[in-house]
Amino acid sequence: MRLLADSRIDGSSVNLKRLGKQTSHDTDWHTTYRNNQAVDNAAIASVFEEMAELLEFKGENPFRIRAYQNGAKAIRELDESVADILADASRKLSDVPGIGKTLVEKTQVLVDTGNLPQLEKLRGEVPEIVIVMARIPGLGAKKAAKIHAELGIESLDDLKRACQEGTVGKLKGFGKKTEDSILEGIAIAKQAGERIYWATGDELAHHISDHMSRCSGIEKMQWAGSYRRGRDTIGDLDLLIVADDRIAAMDHLEAYPDRSQTIGRGDTKISIRVGKAFQVDMRCVEADQFGAALQYFTGSQAHNIHTRKIAKEKGMKINEYGVFRTDDETKVAGETEEDVYAAIGLPWIAPELREDRIEFKAAEQGSLPDLIELSDICGDLHMHTTATDGKGTIRDMADAAIERGMKYIAITDHSQRVSMAMGLTPERLLAQWNSIDEIRPEYEGRLVILKGIECDILEAGGMDLPDDVLAQADWVLASVHYGQKQPRDQITDRILGAVENPHVTCIAHPTGRLLNRRPPYEVDMDAVMKAAKEHGTLMELNANPARLDLNELHLAAAKRMGIPIVISTDAHSTDGMDVMQYGIKQARRGGLTASDVVNTKSWEEFQSIL
Repeated sequence: MRLLADSRIDGSSVNLKRLGKQTSHDTDWHTTYRNNQAVDNAAIASVFEEMAELLEFKGENPFRIRAYQNGAKAIRELDESVADILADASRKLSDVPGIGKTLVEKTQVLVDTGNLPQLEKLRGEVPEIVIVMARIPGLGAKKAAKIHAELGIESLDDLKRACQEGTVGKLKGFGKKTEDSILEGIAIAKQAGERIYWATGDELAHHISDHMSRCSGIEKMQWAGSYRRGRDTIGDLDLLIVADDRIAAMDHLEAYPDRSQTIGRGDTKISIRVGKAFQVDMRCVEADQFGAALQYFTGSQAHNIHTRKIAKEKGMKINEYGVFRTDDETKVAGETEEDVYAAIGLPWIAPELREDRIEFKAAEQGSLPDLIELSDICGDLHMHTTATDGKGTIRDMADAAIERGMKYIAITDHSQRVSMAMGLTPERLLAQWNSIDEIRPEYEGRLVILKGIECDILEAGGMDLPDDVLAQADWVLASVHYGQKQPRDQITDRILGAVENPHVTCIAHPTGRLLNRRPPYEVDMDAVMKAAKEHGTLMELNANPARLDLNELHLAAAKRMGIPIVISTDAHSTDGMDVMQYGIKQARRGGLTASDVVNTKSWEEFQSIL
């Protein structure tokens, strides 16, 4: 498993049985996976986090809830396997701070069996709709339980109707303001219940691929749908296979360890449910149809409509079985995607571009972009250390960057306004920069460490640190963490002020969105980008899978305007650097090439930009 953790956005796991239902943490995108493997720390932490959540819904003793929360945090942050500690007779898991006797016993059960009976019991006692409602911003567990108990709400549509009719506002402790807040948050809660992060889907797709690879009768296998196109969230997974024994292949998918239900099964297609919510479809196709089926089921719908239109103009028709001449039904292509596109006079188009935006015009003009690859990245310019809310020291982050092939990094801890993360005062920041000066000789010839800061843009405008301090930095990120609900003009003016500040290098996570949890700020991105172009300010694509901010449309706009993009991990741990791959996927959807991204440059080239 490739489990990633990022301390500021918490890196909490989500059990597959809750897949598609984001928990109260911002980056609940990990998955619990059991396939004859030891249960890992992340999976155990996920279980305890869910236990705490469900106990909170039931109104249990807060000390008991906190014990599970503390235990989950302690286990997630361990740098060695819990299973190894339990297996070592000379050691005690209870010696780890935050893990008491009860949690040791439950951890042993999880390691031995992969399940926890108490969790299954709690899941049966807390209605799923209560959990869904509790995630509506401003509602919470107690109010959700009260609405369910007193009004018999069974769906978000029921809740919306009750709010619109004024029924919720009549409950004791509620009111019109609460109703309005609920209505505003229902759309977010619905989305969270229907779609999961692409990164979560990627984890699941890899696990299923590993499982299916052990079925000897499968000759070809490829994922399709929105997952293959790299959408930031996905609603299901679509797998295409060529198999000499379709029955055996479908039986093998049904044997997937986390399958909870077979939704349907026919001669060529099977649909299963993973956990409680997430659907996986597998289609069996003939070898000479595989390319056509892959193109068709990858989509998007708009892209496929356009390809059919082009085919029709050329006297052909195109579907999931192949490309055919209209006059005599002769099949002219279908085995590979390249053949399918070539039959209608087009080069192969990368899946990330298939949204019927620019790809057809570019294909016809021979100007399809050579999309950026992970291997193109030379530097990571947004990361945090133990000086604020990170898990690694400067040296830890530097060493991890070298392991990942980086040539330069920027240490960008939070500024003082982010007090909850122990943001740096001018004095502490200057002391950190002195430390970087002392460390730099150790890495000479291997890695360049830039003295940076993630400086908050204050609610009233202006930067969180004085200009004379920012002037000493090598790299200044400007970001919004507070006042996110301000009016459009006000928040736009704040960001424009940062763009125009001569000491600001780059705007970090420019729209502030958290997928499935928080919509973007009300900000005029067109005005921000025009100002960035004018002042030479860079724009960040934050690769954290909960953010992926900028979105692909903003990225395409930045490319069109000639605004350089920086793809950064916003890592709060060494493992956090591994999210770079998700930023690359997003960048490809925006049509970015290596030349559009600043941190693909060598250090010498990057220096000239600075």
